Amino acid sequence: MINRRHFLLGSAAGLVASSLPLHGQAQEHDHSGHTGPERNDEQGTQAVAKAERTDQGYRPVVTPNGRTLGYRYRDGVKEFHLIAEEVEHEFAPGTRIKAWGYNGSTPGPTIEAVEGDKVRIYVTNRLGEPTSVHWHGLLLPAGMDGVAGLNQPSIKPGETFVYEFTLKQHGTHMYHPHGDEMVQMSQGMMGMFIIHPKTPEDPPIDRDYAILLHNWSVHPGTYRADPSVMQDFDLWTMNSKVFPAIDELVAQTGERVRIRLGNLSMWNHPMHLHGVQFHVTGSDGGRWPQSQWRAEVTEIIGVGQTRDLEFEAVAGDWAFHCHMAHHTMNAMGHGIPNTIGADQSAVEKQIQALVPGYMAMGEHGMAEHQDHTDSGHMQGPANTLPMMMGQGPFGNLEMGGMFTLVKVRDRLDGDPGWYQHPEGTVAHKVERVPDDLPR
Repeated sequence: MINRRHFLLGSAAGLVASSLPLHGQAQEHDHSGHTGPERNDEQGTQAVAKAERTDQGYRPVVTPNGRTLGYRYRDGVKEFHLIAEEVEHEFAPGTRIKAWGYNGSTPGPTIEAVEGDKVRIYVTNRLGEPTSVHWHGLLLPAGMDGVAGLNQPSIKPGETFVYEFTLKQHGTHMYHPHGDEMVQMSQGMMGMFIIHPKTPEDPPIDRDYAILLHNWSVHPGTYRADPSVMQDFDLWTMNSKVFPAIDELVAQTGERVRIRLGNLSMWNHPMHLHGVQFHVTGSDGGRWPQSQWRAEVTEIIGVGQTRDLEFEAVAGDWAFHCHMAHHTMNAMGHGIPNTIGADQSAVEKQIQALVPGYMAMGEHGMAEHQDHTDSGHMQGPANTLPMMMGQGPFGNLEMGGMFTLVKVRDRLDGDPGWYQHPEGTVAHKVERVPDDLPR
């Protein structure tokens, strides 16, 4: 990837170069007490420290495995800069592709602002084809809506367009192309757009997370996502990562946590959180009146939708995942013969004579797959992750894909590690079952 500080040379985008912020640059204060976010870590880190509230009383969001885009305050306007470009992306150690994204990552950095702000967003196209940006769910003039050919000309390679509008709402929103959409979104071009309300929220939020759900088709041994696949995806991601590379969400006992979920995949996702009953409290329509909140443990996030989940944190390590079982596995194959209950030992020896290293799998289920891959006995095709990955304190987690952990501790002090269960609170093996239990 070309260094961002040099991309403007020799291009029409150079006309606006002097007015655009760069990664890591100090951000100017606006007149209302806002500053450009300081979270500019390119790699993304576990959010252990609770973010301080801004002067206007809201809690800045944390994007696991990502970051918030900085801005410059100029003449009453918050100025942002998005660069559409090819990026090197790693889903987890062992699988990397050439993706498309913004400002060096997929998803692109989260844009964060406040209801009533006037924003000016420069978009530079460094792809090989035209693009545009649609501000998904935002109320704005038709000419800023970003549908190429309908609301604006396409942004051709090397060009920079500017979008300018006042934020008339609050809520959890997204941005993505609306030109060659199936290709560009399949390659990873998308991001979150969070608008905080003008007045402080009640009850207030202690930790605020933003997660974008997506799907990918990366065939074994290939290094680019296949845009022609419509259903049979093999990687299901949170912020373009698969478990166990997805950052954990952390909190302290009793804190109020909000998880903002956006879905720009091609499938609906029933997102399930263990350990609590959360309330569904908002969407791209903003935080709803409390009379409309509803208690759930699983919430379906439809394609193109956003949902906000809020809960009081309870101590423990809690799974958070899509409840479609194949969405919590990596490198899913399709149309494979069912081997459950079939003794393959004889045919395995015959195949091994032709294909050294071949190993049959799945007579009693697929749980053994992780043992084989972790021990190095079953190496998959190049650039392909195992279906199941990750170790917990009691053994294999046997998960992948759209799965992560919410780690809650009475007191957070650095890496929370694994939860230390109070005595007598862990399920355990027994030697016998009482004889008098009914069957």
